[in-house]
Amino acid sequence: MTKPRNILVTSALPYANGSIHLGHMVETIQTDIWVRFQKMRGNNCIYVCADDAHGTAIMLKAEQLGITAEQQIANISEEHQADFRDFLIGFDNYHSTHSEENKELASLIYTRLKENGKIASREITQAYDPEKEMFLADRYIKGTCPKCKADDQYGDNCDNCGATYSATDLINPKSVYSGATPVTKESTHFFFRLPEFTDFLKQWTRAGHLQDEVANKLAEWLDSGLQEWDISRDAPYFGFEIPGESGKYFYVWLDAPIGYMASFKNLCDKTDGLNFEDYWGQDSQNELYHFIGKDIVNFHALFWPAMLSDSGFRTPTKVCVHGFLTVNGEKMSKSRGTFINARTYLDHLNPEYLRYYYASKLTNRVDDLDFNLEDFVQKVNSDLVNKVVNIASRSAGFIKKAGGILSSNVENPELWNKFTAASEVIANYYEEREYSKAMREIMALADAANEYIAEKAPWTLAKEAGNEQLVKDICSQGINMFNVLMTYLSPVLPTTAKAAEAFLNLSLDWKAAPEYLGEHEINKFKPLMTRVEGDKVEAMVDASKETIQAKPEKKQDENSWLAKEPVADEIEFDDFAKVDLRVALIKNAEHVEGADKLLRLTLDLGGETRNVFAGIKSAYAPEDLIGKHTVMVANLKPRKMKFGMSEGMVLAAGPGKKDIYILEPNEGAQPGMRVM
Repeated sequence: MTKPRNILVTSALPYANGSIHLGHMVETIQTDIWVRFQKMRGNNCIYVCADDAHGTAIMLKAEQLGITAEQQIANISEEHQADFRDFLIGFDNYHSTHSEENKELASLIYTRLKENGKIASREITQAYDPEKEMFLADRYIKGTCPKCKADDQYGDNCDNCGATYSATDLINPKSVYSGATPVTKESTHFFFRLPEFTDFLKQWTRAGHLQDEVANKLAEWLDSGLQEWDISRDAPYFGFEIPGESGKYFYVWLDAPIGYMASFKNLCDKTDGLNFEDYWGQDSQNELYHFIGKDIVNFHALFWPAMLSDSGFRTPTKVCVHGFLTVNGEKMSKSRGTFINARTYLDHLNPEYLRYYYASKLTNRVDDLDFNLEDFVQKVNSDLVNKVVNIASRSAGFIKKAGGILSSNVENPELWNKFTAASEVIANYYEEREYSKAMREIMALADAANEYIAEKAPWTLAKEAGNEQLVKDICSQGINMFNVLMTYLSPVLPTTAKAAEAFLNLSLDWKAAPEYLGEHEINKFKPLMTRVEGDKVEAMVDASKETIQAKPEKKQDENSWLAKEPVADEIEFDDFAKVDLRVALIKNAEHVEGADKLLRLTLDLGGETRNVFAGIKSAYAPEDLIGKHTVMVANLKPRKMKFGMSEGMVLAAGPGKKDIYILEPNEGAQPGMRVM
C-alpha cells in the first residue's frame, strides 16, 4: 500500500479591504477541489489561508469609517470566512497576517536576510501629502494626463489614452486623500537584493515548480535583469515595524506570503502532533503547494523562493497559477451586473452549481476562465440534474419496491468495468488539476449509464410478470454506477455527496477503484439537486448592478484604441490584388533569444515551410500557437533581420501588449489555401 503523502496547501490571501467576488472564488474552489481529492485518496493534506490585513488602504478605510484598523480587518475577516464557508471551502485553518505568529516570522526572516547581507538601504525621493503627512504611491495621486490632457487620471497611467508616465509628469497633481498638491520628499528605504538571486532563480524556475508558460514569462524578466525590491514603507502605515528601525514598516507584500507560514504555525500550536519544521524546515520532505492568480506571479515565484532559500526555510514544491475570470466573455462589470460578489451569488443560487461549472472549465494552464451565464444554466441542468442525479432517480424506486436491497448480479459487466477502469484516469486528471478533463470523463460515463437504463427500459420490463430479478439487476447496476459517479464528483460537490451517502447508506471512498456493492440496503431516494432557474440568475445579475451617475458620452467606445491609428492612404485595387494571402499551419513556435517582442514561427503552407518572425510575444506563449491555423502574406519579399531571415508575415490585429490577435480562419481551412 502506498504511504500517504504529507501535503500543505495554500491559496492567495484575500485583501482585508473588500468583499469576496466570483473572481476570488475561481482560486479557492480550484484549491478546495484539489485538497478534498487528496484527502479522499488517503493523503494527509492541510489547507491554510488568512486575510492579508496590512497596508495604507486598510488604514485609510478604517479612518474613513471611524473605526480602528484592527476593527476593520476583524469585520472583513468575519465576512470573508462566512462567504468561504458557504461556498463549502474546507480550510483547516484561516488566520490573519496581523498576528503574533506573522510578526515573529517576518522579523525572523528579515533579520536573517540582513545578517546575510541581502538587505540594502538608500535614500529615495517620493511624492508626499503635506496635509495628511504621508508619502503617496502613484495610485494615490490624480491629475491631468500630460499626453492627452484628460482630467482625473492616476499617477502612473491614463485610462483615456493609455499613456504611462511618472506621477511627477501629471499636470495639477492632487492627493486623492486630502486634495493637497503633493511635494517631493526624501526618505531612507530598505531593499531586498533580489538581483543576487538571479542564478538561483534561473535554476529554480526551470526545476518543475511552475507551469512552462509561467517559467517562460519569468525567463524574460530574469534575462532583462532583476531590480532590488523596496520592502519598506514610512509611517503612518498599518503593519509591522521593521526591527530596529523607528517609523519604518514592512511593505505589505513582504509579510503577506509569510502569512502562509503564520497560519500554519497557528494551526500547529493548537494541534497535537503537527510540527512546523516538518513542513517549513529547509530539509522538509513534505509537499508545499501554492495556488495563485497570474497577477502575483512575481511575488510568489521570484521574491518568495529567494527570501525562503536565504533565510533557512524550504521553497514551494509547486506554485500553481491560474488565469482571470471573465463573465460572458468580458471583464467583470458593475454597470452590467457581472461584477458579482460571493454573497450576492449565494443569496440566489446553490454554491455547488458554481463549483461544478468552474470545475468543468478549469485546466492546469494559465488560461482565463469565462463564466457564461447562459452556458452555466444549460451545463448544470444538463450534466448534474438530467444526467447524474437522473440515474439514481430512475433506479431507486424499483429497488425500494423489491425490498430495498441491491442485487449482487452485475447485469452488464463490460459497462461496469468501464466505470471502474476510469478511476485512475480521473484521479490523475484531478492530481494534475485538469478538472475539465475529469468532468468530461465523468459525464461520458453518466451518458453511458443513462443510455444503458434507457435501452433496458426497466419501467417497461416491470409491467410483465417474471422480469422481477432482471429489473432488480438493471436498477442495481444503475445505483452502483451512480455510486461511482458521486465518488468521482465528491471533491466538487461535497454537499450533494453527503446527501448521496445518506441515500446509498454508505461513505463514499476513493482510496482504490470502486467495487460492486453486492447485496446492500439503500434508503429512500430524495431529490438531490434542483435545476438552475434562469430567473434566479437574472435576479443575481440585477442585484449586482451598481447605479452609476451618467457621464458625458465619449466619442470613442470601449475599443477606442481603434481610433488612435489614422487610416493609411488609399491604394488602388491592383495594388491590393498583388497581396497573396494564404492559410498557414503553425507547426512550431519558439522564443527568440535576445528579442523582447518576437516569436519565431515555423509555418506550413501545404508542403512548403516558411520561417517567420512575428511581434506577438506579449500576447502569446509559444505553446499556445502550435497547431493553430493563421493567415500570412505569402509573397512578401524575405527580409533579413538580426535574428535570421523572415519569409513572410502573419496577420494580426489589436492595440498591442496582451491585446494582439492573430487571424484564425474557420475550421476546414487547409494549409496553402488562398484567402479571397
